[in-house]
Amino acid sequence: MIKFLHSNIPEAILLHIGPLQIHWYGLLMVVGGLLGFWLVLFLAKQYKQDKSFFSDLLLYWVIGAILGARVYYVLYAWDFYKDNLVDVLKIWQGGLAIHGIILGGFIATFIYCRIKKKDFWLTADIVAVGLVLTQIVGRVGNYFNQEIFGLPTSQAWGIPIEIMNRPVEYLQAEYFHPTFLYESLLNIFVLLVLLFLTSVQIKKHKWPAGTIFLSYLILYSVVRFSLEFLRIDYSPLVFGVRWAQIYSVLLGGGAIVFMFIRIVNRCRFQRK
Repeated sequence: MIKFLHSNIPEAILLHIGPLQIHWYGLLMVVGGLLGFWLVLFLAKQYKQDKSFFSDLLLYWVIGAILGARVYYVLYAWDFYKDNLVDVLKIWQGGLAIHGIILGGFIATFIYCRIKKKDFWLTADIVAVGLVLTQIVGRVGNYFNQEIFGLPTSQAWGIPIEIMNRPVEYLQAEYFHPTFLYESLLNIFVLLVLLFLTSVQIKKHKWPAGTIFLSYLILYSVVRFSLEFLRIDYSPLVFGVRWAQIYSVLLGGGAIVFMFIRIVNRCRFQRK
């Protein structure tokens, strides 16, 4: 596998059906989404929740996630899109920011839960676990688009990047860190942690609802913050710090605060 990654130049397009092009990126996003949704339905059953509620939620989630992901990414890379407005619509070529997916998807979840008068925190606990599985699969799509790679490396698992996809300051380098693969592997760890927390919560109800969702935000923020030190794709700088790192600190820090407040409030309620 390492040897293959080190020598292979991937094709972004899987196949052509007449004028239609099937991109690896889009296919893997769909496969990841289906696997994630399967896991959501499985966990809903374990929590003794109505699976039809989550099936109906899916449309809200997809619309919110896609809009959030694309709007976030376009704003993130506005220097490119302001002169290429047509490319804003070409989501099959990449450009769905995970931070936007999180923001848009869970805003849509919150709205739908308010409409249906359901517990948002419990719903978010279930959906977050499925989202991680989607990320694990979907991130691999960046390999085929030759994007989201990291600094040059001489390691045996470094991947070749075609000159047209290399930043100008690294035109002489050939092999780069596969940071998208690092993220997928780290998210496997995140998924295992969340599944463990979920199994304990289902059996013992040890924590207030929302703890697993907030744990996801904390763990993924750590993963993303760390990988930003290797990534060389465009990111706005704020006081010399990559925006994705600042956002990760805000997201993870906010999740820690919410978790602390909810746990303290539950302890106070139990004492009463």
